[in-house]
Parts: sequence; C-alpha cells; structure tokens
Amino acid sequence: MNESLQPIFDEVLARNPGETEFHQATRELLESLDPVVRHHPEYADAAIIRRVCEPERQIIFRVPWVDDEGRVQLNRGFRVEFNSALGPYKGGLRFHPTVYLGIIKFLGFEQIFKNALTGMPIGGGKGGSDFDPKGRSDAEVMRFCQSFMTELYRHIGEHTDVPAGDIGVGGREIGYMFGQYKRITNRYESGVLTGKGISWGGSLVRTEATGYGTVFFANEVLKSRGSSFDGRTVVVSGSGNVAIYAAEKATQLGAKVVACSDSSGYVVDEAGLDLALLKDVKENRRERVSTYAEERGGSARFVAVDSGSSVWDVPCDIALPCATQNELDGKHALTLARNGCAVVAEGANMPCTPDAVQVFTGAGIAFAPGKAANAGGVATSALEMQQNASRNSWSFDHTEDRLHDIMTGIHARCLETADAYGTPGNYVAGANIAGFIKVADAMLALGVI
Repeated sequence: MNESLQPIFDEVLARNPGETEFHQATRELLESLDPVVRHHPEYADAAIIRRVCEPERQIIFRVPWVDDEGRVQLNRGFRVEFNSALGPYKGGLRFHPTVYLGIIKFLGFEQIFKNALTGMPIGGGKGGSDFDPKGRSDAEVMRFCQSFMTELYRHIGEHTDVPAGDIGVGGREIGYMFGQYKRITNRYESGVLTGKGISWGGSLVRTEATGYGTVFFANEVLKSRGSSFDGRTVVVSGSGNVAIYAAEKATQLGAKVVACSDSSGYVVDEAGLDLALLKDVKENRRERVSTYAEERGGSARFVAVDSGSSVWDVPCDIALPCATQNELDGKHALTLARNGCAVVAEGANMPCTPDAVQVFTGAGIAFAPGKAANAGGVATSALEMQQNASRNSWSFDHTEDRLHDIMTGIHARCLETADAYGTPGNYVAGANIAGFIKVADAMLALGVI
C-alpha cells in the first residue's frame, strides 16, 4: 500500500472497529490506488480518498413484528447511504442472520465502484436486516417487511435512495415492502424499489441479470484469451438467482455446469445440471439441493456440508462463486489451480479471500472481481429505473442486449484502465481504478460536501 494511503486505512480501522469485511474491502481498494495517487495529486488535496471511505449516512433502526404464534419478535434494520456523487444511492437489501453494520458497509462500499463501472447515473448504498426469512410463513415475512418499511420509507425515494433485493430478499419481499411504501406515502412511486414484479413496474431480465452479467463478463475474459464457454466445464457455488441464471447462460453458451451448492452442501451432476428441476426445487419449493439429487437420480450425487469436502473440489475449467462473501479461500484456490481451472469470475460480492486472489494471480488464472463481474444486477436495476421514469417497458431481448452491452463495456474499461496504469491484464486493479476515478472526479466537481 502506498505510504500516503496507510494513514487513511489506519483511520478506517480506528473509526470502524470489528467490521472485518469493511476493512477487507477498503484495503483491496487502497492497495490498487498507488498509481492513481501518483498521477492525481488533486485527489489528496481534496481528501477524496478519506471522504470516499466514510459513508454519507448510516441508519440503524429496530424492527418489531409479531409471528404466527402471536409472539413479539425483534430485529435490527440497516441502511448505509455511502456515496451519492454520481446519482441516488443504489444497492440491495439483505435479510440474513449474519447481517450487521460491517457487512452492510462492506457491501455499500463495493457498490459505489461497481455502480460507477456500469456508466449509469447511480450512487452506492446497501441495507438489510438480521431477520431470517427461511422457515417463516408468507404472513410472517409480510409483517416483518411492513414493519421494516415503516421506518425505511422516510429515508428512500426515486431521487434519493433506491433499494433492490439481495440475499433473502426476492420478489415476495420487494412486493410487501413496496405495498407498505405505497400505503404510507399515498404515492405509486414505481422507481423507489427495483426487482418488482413484471406486472407492476418490474423489468424483464432483472431476475436473470446478475447471473447472466457474470457470464457475459467471463465470456469477454475468455475471448481475450482466444477461448469461449463452448465445451467447457463449469462449477457454480450457490443456488439462488445468481447461481441459477449464471448456470443457465453458461449452458446456453455451450458449457456443461456440473455442480452447485447451498448451505446444506453441494450437488454434483456429471451429465450437467437439469436447470428446470433445479429452478423448481429452489425457486418454487424452496428446498435443499439434496432434493435435486434425490429427484435427478443416476448422474447426480449430494455431498453434505459436514463431509469436509467443498464444491470447489469438483474439477472445472471455469469457476463462478455466486454464494456469499469469503466462501472461496486459499486452500480452495489451490485445488482449483491444480485441477486446471482457467477463469474465476465472482458472481457474489467478494466471495474470494485475498489469499485466494493471490493464488489465482500466481497460477495465471484470470480473475474477474465482483465489482466488475457481478455488476449486471445493479445495471439492470438502473434500466428498470429508466423504464419506471418513462412509464415504459422493454422486451426481454432488448433488455438483455442492453445488459450485454453494459457488461462488454465494463470489461473493456477494466482492461484499458489496467493497461493505462501499468498493470496490464489485472482486472482487480482495472476495476478499482476505473470505478474510483469516475467517483473521485464527480466528488471534485461537487465540492466539499
């Protein structure tokens, strides 16, 4: 890390104690900015780097609700509005027991630069709660979402802050929250939330967008190496929206996706995943991947999480980590390298640990970081905002073409920036520097605010 940046990182550590994920994300950015500091002294003069590491606003609130047994439950809600230099805050809501302020800040910090890379006029933010929707009835989820929005509504708006979904927040949860927002404000403000249902203001491709976008980006990486997905073996972690639709697009491009996972373990299907069955198991029935293995039969086997094995033990040409942060460590990275993996593209936010990234770099594996490779979700959310603002709706093919163009542009921007700043082929440096410069220039233009 540049010696002039170390005091900034030390300040981040002191001001945000115990928030390890936020520390990790901040360090990764700062370690990429050495050439930027040398080329742009004006950023230091205006304290841009210090300011970009401090959220503009952090909101924490209690969320009381009543379960089906009539018992009062209590959760904590968060919204970190991190940076609005490029536009209204934009970023998802995560409902998961592991959520605390540090995770929300890490996600919001990453979102700033991811959103900047899309070229869309959106700032960065993130939110959520430690509420766990798993095992809860629709009525309980509705009551929680209504209580959550009863506080959150006063902090959001289509020109202020536009949340979307994330882990634990899908179309059901967005619907309940939008209904409560409409009820409280007496406004049908479609652009206040994205990820809405198609029949009431949502965008086609939004469900598929993050997974599709990750594969579009990975395909550009492969093209730059004279290759493609055709005939390649792919392993995907997770089995939510991102993983399922990454698997779908990879399959459409000629790959064979042989494994996916959830919190109970992973499934290997040597014949290639049956996506229709997987969607039914995970999206309709909300069951475990073990159910997929049982119903698929012959070619599929389930490996439980307590087996000591990992989905990354399955040999593949292309790895797409699409589950959660820090799921793929140095040990797993070494296994992927030994098994001949050529490309790793992050479909989740920071799923690879720093030591894993070092292994990929040392082994010559092309590594696409999440702030570039999984930007398709927020890009399509911004397209949904455009449609809402114009009271319009676009076809699936048109929206997918827009998504493809955005991801192709992000790939080109990362490579061009990495080359311009002396780190050719380094997607981490390219993404960090390109995203940061766009935000920094906007902050300079807006003054000290």
